[in-house]
Amino acid sequence: MDLWIILLFTLGYVAITLEDALKTNKAAIALITGVLCWTLYILGAPEKEPVVHALAEHMGEISQILFFLLGAMVTVELIDAHEGFDIITDRLRTTNKRRLLWMVCGITFFLSAMLDNLTTTIVMVTLLGKLMEDRNDRLLFTGLTVLAANAGGAWSPMGDVTTTMLWIGGQISALNIVKMLFLPSLVSILVPILLVLPRVKGKVQVPELIVGNSSSTSLLDRQIILWAGLIVLLGVPIFKTFTHLPPFMGMLLGLGLIWVLTEYMHTGKSEEDKAFHTVVYALRKVDSPSILFFLGILIAVAALQSAGMLVQVASWLEHTVGNVSVTVLLIGLLSAVVDNVPLVAAAQGMYSLKQFPMDHYFWEFLAYCAGTGGSILIIGSAAGVAAMGMERIEFFWYLRRISWLALLGYFAGALVYMASSAL
Repeated sequence: MDLWIILLFTLGYVAITLEDALKTNKAAIALITGVLCWTLYILGAPEKEPVVHALAEHMGEISQILFFLLGAMVTVELIDAHEGFDIITDRLRTTNKRRLLWMVCGITFFLSAMLDNLTTTIVMVTLLGKLMEDRNDRLLFTGLTVLAANAGGAWSPMGDVTTTMLWIGGQISALNIVKMLFLPSLVSILVPILLVLPRVKGKVQVPELIVGNSSSTSLLDRQIILWAGLIVLLGVPIFKTFTHLPPFMGMLLGLGLIWVLTEYMHTGKSEEDKAFHTVVYALRKVDSPSILFFLGILIAVAALQSAGMLVQVASWLEHTVGNVSVTVLLIGLLSAVVDNVPLVAAAQGMYSLKQFPMDHYFWEFLAYCAGTGGSILIIGSAAGVAAMGMERIEFFWYLRRISWLALLGYFAGALVYMASSAL
């Protein structure tokens, strides 16, 4: 039966990568794969009760990740609905290409750590469309934005789904991951910027559409929601540190508070005026298929873990590769082709906290490699896929112009992390 589970998981994975060709949302494929893996597992088990108990335990862990993501997504959508991000993007008024490149990548790097790499990429790519007329310049800046978003997400417990998974799973702590991965992540984006800077010359052609831009939200409302949202997101690690409750509890508390805030802010307004500025509206805009995709993938990986297959894979890697650093580097390179969520979920199942305790070299390096390795190909990260769709970036254009920059940045940051850990 184990062979059938592996075969089903593999077929599901291949189908996910061929989402566009099959014209089927990957969330649907992930859900089918996850449920069928558990179905095969329980049908082949001599006793059914332990399997049901194992599933319930895994769902408890998975639900923490999903509720955390839901709270974070709603908060970000609420800020966006109030045009709060315009406060940040309106400051990028420069026509010097080099200065703009530094500003865009810098803001992306730090904003991604506070929000997440996907949301930050969407915000910044939208901004670039308002700031740059020339498509070639815009594509280059967009490619580097993807690199900066993934690099920024790697060093923060909230910046990338995989780092969040490791944080919630107890493999890393918030302050330590910031301390250990900030410099390697920074190097991984500085190297591409410095390599491409000589080719960036002249002034930016600003689209005429930017003139006379009007806002449907008052400046005060935008400022209140932006700062309230950032305080909620940044307050989650503090809440966890003081209460020792799981991170999703802090996120749900913050969501409840900002929900009350918006209700009072729009009291007295007509239903039409406040319709697009409520949490209910933000909930409708949340990317629900992504949440269901994570659910399907995580329960599928949980089936492999419960069946003992991931432990066997870990044993094989240990005997074949032997070196922990090389193993993690390979996982990072693989995340450029395969979604990093199941890769990290598999690693969490393969290696226990007894083998590698919290804040171990393995988990820290895995957070870096899984987060930045996805930048090597445009399909390797959610940020890359989003940018690909928004700017219609061709796969081979990214491969020729951006992939080698991402690869050099990836290895440069990895060397910095290994050197700092050795010291």
